[in-house]
Amino acid sequence: MKLTNSFKRKIKGIAASVAVAVSTLTTTAYADIAGSKIATGTVKLVSDATSWLLVIAPSVSVLLIIYYLIRKGMSDEMEHKKWNSRIVVTIVSCIGAVVASVLINVLVGYYN
Repeated sequence: MKLTNSFKRKIKGIAASVAVAVSTLTTTAYADIAGSKIATGTVKLVSDATSWLLVIAPSVSVLLIIYYLIRKGMSDEMEHKKWNSRIVVTIVSCIGAVVASVLINVLVGYYN
């Protein structure tokens, strides 16, 4: 079945109209959501939470490392590896938490 040129033009016109309608609805919906109290409140909440995480993660990590070093000092030779691995895991976790917090803060910064 061969399509005629007039039928092809009608289909293109309908497709263009649908694209314009979808674009308009999407833009309107985004403007309504972006300006709402829920969206701005969520952005502020995430920003505050990541700021606190930047303070809490290193503080807790330092306390844990001090605790692990004390326990390592009181342990025998066999347990030193276990405490060393816990210290390394704590340091890596702290770095991961800080990097994740910074990335989230940067991404949320684009919404302000």
